[in-house]
Amino acid sequence: QKSFADWIRAINAEKAKLAPEDYVASINNGFTEVKCFGTTTMANLTAFPELVPQISFPIRTCWFGELIDVRGTADADLAAKFLRSAEHWGLAPHAPFTASAELYRRCERLASLLTTHIAESHEEMSMFRDASGPLYDFLKELGRDMSDCGGKTPLAWFLTFRDLSTPLGMTKEWLVVHLNELTDSDSNLLEKSPRNFSIVHCPRSHSYFGHSPFQFERLRALGFNICLGTDSLASNDNLSLFAEMRAFQKEFPNVSPEEILQMVTVNPARALQHKGALARLLAGFRADIIAVPCTKPAAAYEEIVAFDGAVEGTVMDGCVSGHVP
Repeated sequence: QKSFADWIRAINAEKAKLAPEDYVASINNGFTEVKCFGTTTMANLTAFPELVPQISFPIRTCWFGELIDVRGTADADLAAKFLRSAEHWGLAPHAPFTASAELYRRCERLASLLTTHIAESHEEMSMFRDASGPLYDFLKELGRDMSDCGGKTPLAWFLTFRDLSTPLGMTKEWLVVHLNELTDSDSNLLEKSPRNFSIVHCPRSHSYFGHSPFQFERLRALGFNICLGTDSLASNDNLSLFAEMRAFQKEFPNVSPEEILQMVTVNPARALQHKGALARLLAGFRADIIAVPCTKPAAAYEEIVAFDGAVEGTVMDGCVSGHVP
């Protein structure tokens, strides 16, 4: 879609055709796909947390209940009730343009792990900073209260939504997805903000929409924990983190393959509060291992990032799945 708002309209139209059993089948298919690409731990957002108890997930999954209250209230308490059946869970007020400040506050009170989409598109920036644009018009038509628009960027909205004397996230961990549209004033805010939220960049989804260049060097220099994600199949070809690494390398060729690999292993483990348990081959850590071909040990990191295929063997929690050479 030429317009981000039109893309949202198209997604909503497709979702309206689906029944709960379609979502369960889709989620199960997604698990099958990510396993083929060697993923052993996933952060998965779901708009239907009531379905989670019906799903037998084959990999370690942190479920986030995605919440939107544009057209009415969103029951964060009920979402948390369903998600507590999973070992790892959190809440996801979708984005500032679809979730109210009160919903963000409620999610912070209920969950210790949270995620949200911030500053994804040009249209989101226009909506909040300029009180104009296709996304502004679309949400106004839906009946959203637009009084929080005008004079403030999406990131500024996020960093101040609590309206408290302490900065956002002083006691809670957030995974902030995207941060594609940042102004100089946003950079000043980030310099002053605590570094206790992680940033998730989705290279191929970013390319799909043609967003502004991701400011990786600036965010890395500020000390933020940066991870790579797939976003979703609504704006991507598949759920391969290997493909995300290759796309990121094309975007930032001066970043070492070792650092790129950390952005799908060590950094996400830290973001999901598994820093001392996942993503390293050390005594006391969970034994998650995948095998990929390597012909030049001295260039192992380069070969891992370049790998383009299905992972045949996986060890997860010390249990072998498939053929491990």
